[in-house]
Amino acid sequence: MFILFFALWLIFNGRITVEIVILGLLITALVSFVFYRMLGYKLAYDRIIIRNLPLFILYALNLVREIFIAAFAVIAVVWKPGKKPDPVLIEIHSGLNDPFSNVVLANSITLTPGTYTVLQEGDRFVIHCLRREFADNVDTSSFIHILRKLRF
Repeated sequence: MFILFFALWLIFNGRITVEIVILGLLITALVSFVFYRMLGYKLAYDRIIIRNLPLFILYALNLVREIFIAAFAVIAVVWKPGKKPDPVLIEIHSGLNDPFSNVVLANSITLTPGTYTVLQEGDRFVIHCLRREFADNVDTSSFIHILRKLRF
């Protein structure tokens, strides 16, 4: 986490000088201390992140792809005269045991245009879909397949 904070510090500053590096190390150390000491963050979390980093990157790329696909589907509903919203509420069970994975899935569904998570309790989801066809295959989505591969 310290390395990530320091890298963000350098990126946000846009240039590297001795003063920026020294100040960045001090501020990064302070922020890391707050994370580890006061918020209960553990080094084990860093190992989990590093171990699953390729899956996190794959998930992020998949999320961006799905957002674009869904955005164009919603645009078609808005612009084409024959297509009208046909909202539906569906209930699915993700089969994911980890609370983190279920929260990530709920947020991913909400970020995807045309759908949002109304309720999430454990692995149970109630999802609002703008059109009935947006509800097809939600329970077997690529989001769930990737999240099942995460190892904690």
